Amino acid sequence: MVSQTINGVSFQMKEARDFSFLQRYGQVFCVFDQNDSGNISFGVDNGKEKHFIKVAGAKTAQSCADPRQAAETLKEAVPVYTELAYPNLIQLVEHFAADGLYVAVFKWADGDCLFDHWNFETYKANAELSPGERFKKLPREKRLRAVDAIFDFLTFTEAKGYVAVDFYDGSILYDFQRDVVTICDIDFFSKTPYFNDAGEDYWGTKRFKAPEEYRKGARIDTVTNVFTLGALLCHFFGGYTDAEISVMYQKNAFFPCRYETWELSESLYQVTLKAVERDRANRFDSMRAFREVWRANTRD
Repeated sequence: MVSQTINGVSFQMKEARDFSFLQRYGQVFCVFDQNDSGNISFGVDNGKEKHFIKVAGAKTAQSCADPRQAAETLKEAVPVYTELAYPNLIQLVEHFAADGLYVAVFKWADGDCLFDHWNFETYKANAELSPGERFKKLPREKRLRAVDAIFDFLTFTEAKGYVAVDFYDGSILYDFQRDVVTICDIDFFSKTPYFNDAGEDYWGTKRFKAPEEYRKGARIDTVTNVFTLGALLCHFFGGYTDAEISVMYQKNAFFPCRYETWELSESLYQVTLKAVERDRANRFDSMRAFREVWRANTRD
């Protein structure tokens, strides 16, 4: 590993790379260098505005992807951010190629990622709650409003003919000061029809993956996204032990939270169970249908 420093902020790379082009946007104040997709991202401040700058194509510390493929993937993702522009989606400002890299510049969005990628040890050492744990401690009403925002975005995504690929709690920022949700990563969202071309290694965390996301050639569509969001709800309003999470990873199979850990009504639990049915035919057939039933039972 190679240690680099920009504006006093240190980060790790497999191979040193020139990021001097960042200076045109101001001073780097934070770096996210532990992403396994081959991207490294920077928070940059010019005194008037902040930007979140995602860079692909460098040999990052934790990358599992070929740098050239990572750059191509980010380049292909740019039109997705344009077509799916939405009030609670991070806003693309510009994008460009630079010496074998591909760079996407976004307006900065305040908030904490609800899956902590890189600071597990920091929270453990300082006895702090991770953002995900802090979110779970919020009043139910605030979490329900956050879920409503996610429902709205995924319903919009569905209407635009896209499937939410690799969508999980790491794709969501929550601003604890303003109680605002921002979707921060839709790099792999794809136009339908779309199919699992990777089998068990298909994108996504095993804490949320639907059965078809383990089967090569399986259709990935809005019914898959219904499952994904249902799984997310189990984590937002239910509870899992570390042992239960381990079983999901060992068996390549999500299972719903136990009812004893569920915080909301029994009717909402039943709605969520329908969303995460292993048999696709038994799930809601669209995100819109799921949202309508969820909201109806939330009001009851």
